[in-house]
Amino acid sequence: MRHRVKTRKLSRTPAHRRALARNMVAALIEHERIETTLTKAKAMRPFAEKLVTLAKDKNLHNYRRALALLGNNKAAVAKLFDVLGPRFKERPGGYTRILKLEQPRLGDKAPRAYFEFVERTPKEIDLGLDD
Repeated sequence: MRHRVKTRKLSRTPAHRRALARNMVAALIEHERIETTLTKAKAMRPFAEKLVTLAKDKNLHNYRRALALLGNNKAAVAKLFDVLGPRFKERPGGYTRILKLEQPRLGDKAPRAYFEFVERTPKEIDLGLDD
């Protein structure tokens, strides 16, 4: 029975799941939109939301916590605190969205999705980076 079990194991060991989460959320922070499977996007959403909540209050303790969670990825943490934290300062939550794609992945027919931040800059949208 799965009663009150929140974690998705994704057929990986705990260390592999942690590495996957760090890499996917770092890519999300860097690009602000990634394409992945629907299950992975749903599993990574709480991790990304917690990091943005940390970045809303810029202090040394939160910065070090974010560094620890992202595995010492300084570029991603810098963008998180300098760009994304101020962008979502007034928003009480719900910083990410998952958009399902119609076509499944070619190799194994896994459902695909876009995993992105809700408030994207107009510059990205004008440049056609929505693809």
